[in-house]
Amino acid sequence: MESLLVSTGVVALAEIGDKTQLLAFILAARFKKPVPIILGILAATVVNHGLAGALGAWITATLSPEVLRWVLGLSFIGMAAWTLVPDKIEEEETRIASKFGVFGATLVTFFLAEMGDKTQIATVAMAAHYATPLLVVIGTTLGMLIADVPAVFIGDKLANRIPMKLVHSIAAGIFALLGIATLLGAGATLGF
Repeated sequence: MESLLVSTGVVALAEIGDKTQLLAFILAARFKKPVPIILGILAATVVNHGLAGALGAWITATLSPEVLRWVLGLSFIGMAAWTLVPDKIEEEETRIASKFGVFGATLVTFFLAEMGDKTQIATVAMAAHYATPLLVVIGTTLGMLIADVPAVFIGDKLANRIPMKLVHSIAAGIFALLGIATLLGAGATLGF
């Protein structure tokens, strides 16, 4: 259960102010059709994070526990630093919308926006750390929806009121704690 709860919370925090949340704002403002946008976000996230979770499981099976501990610990610390860097939306990701309809545009743009994004990398790391990739993928998908679904309904009215630096600092702190705990061998009972 810890893997589900931690992955949900970390991704929900990390997504606030992320480019996919900005993309949700843009798509909602442009199309004003929340249901296909939310379904597109869900489908893209399940596929993207599912692949990331599978990669995390493969890494766990491939690396020795000692090497894995160092890779994961340093990855979490790297994620802490990356979380402090704000994302900007790329305009070409939103141009795809005119070709595929609302659901298709959301699916394609969210999938592409998440490729190599911090939450995808975090999903790989958490799936490897917890050795329960399915629960991690469910958690990271829930975290993505917790952050992005309100963005679809509320739009940028709320975005201007959320203290992004504070939210990013909290998410970075959680990643840093996970990294330090991993490096110190806190997961030794799990084989790390």
